Amino acid sequence: EMTELHQAAAAGDYDLVEDILKRNICNPNHKDIDWDGRTPLHWAAAKGQAETVKILIENGARPCLRTDSGWTPAHFAAESGRLGVLRMLHSLHGPIDKEDVSGDKPIRLAAIYGHKDCVKFLEIAEVESRDFRQMAELRGTPLDDTDEEWEEKKKEMEENKIVQGQILKKTEGIKLAYKTDPKFSLPIKKILTASLRMHSSRTQKTKR
Repeated sequence: EMTELHQAAAAGDYDLVEDILKRNICNPNHKDIDWDGRTPLHWAAAKGQAETVKILIENGARPCLRTDSGWTPAHFAAESGRLGVLRMLHSLHGPIDKEDVSGDKPIRLAAIYGHKDCVKFLEIAEVESRDFRQMAELRGTPLDDTDEEWEEKKKEMEENKIVQGQILKKTEGIKLAYKTDPKFSLPIKKILTASLRMHSSRTQKTKR
């Protein structure tokens, strides 16, 4: 469920967010399962609260965390056309080019909803983000840009899809065998013939 911090961020109440963070009474990375796993940072990004985004990240909120559908705070900002939030996330090295479960990056959402200024910014920001990650890798600098829990769930989902596909393939193979193999089709023909005879007999009795 939503914490006080979720509610304050969703309401766009910067002062209350700041107060809650100072009192350290809420986990800034708590995911609300009733809202697709959103964190307070997701709410702040969606509402266009750039300064709230900043203070949350400065107090431990992870901009890499995703919702169940794979959205980062940048996805919410892009969908709503929150250019200021996208700039803030990028300046704090938050991921702005991750793909969700459908394979869509924030720039794709910005384009879909007609936020041309966001698209223009993200075109440049994506390149800068890739360069930054490459430089960090060369220097051996660790980056907090992966939601490990979400990645594990995604892996399980993909494995389940493979298993389901294999089961479906076997099922289709069995159906095909029943249709084409005489040893399977003969019993079915007998059953159908017997059923037709019974139906015909009942019809004749009804007519009498």
